[in-house]
Amino acid sequence: MEKDVSLTQASRFLSLVLRHEPQRIGLQLDTQGWADIADLLQRIALHGHALDRADLQRLVQSNDKQRFAISEDGLRIRASQGHSIAVDLGLQPLEPPAWLYHGTVPRFLEAITTQGLRPGERVL
Repeated sequence: MEKDVSLTQASRFLSLVLRHEPQRIGLQLDTQGWADIADLLQRIALHGHALDRADLQRLVQSNDKQRFAISEDGLRIRASQGHSIAVDLGLQPLEPPAWLYHGTVPRFLEAITTQGLRPGERVL
């Protein structure tokens, strides 16, 4: 059970550094958002998230939202979505459907209707 908790914490920390703040641990991402796994594991260990390669693999495979991807050669990792930093994931833009749905609570409806959907600040 304790291992699952630490993997959850590690997943959150990975999201932070691979999507938003790689500089927090001195990590360099390439233009497509990839980071060297050996370098990542070493750097996150210095920040209190000791993972081995097997833990990382399990974390990536068990994530129901597929937040992370490991390269075909198994040497690199990146976040699959939700970046606040500039990366090129190599995805082709698609035309949105005629109708899109957004779930929200009633207290936000007026602001969404008048201002549209706007990016917000998340507490990480």
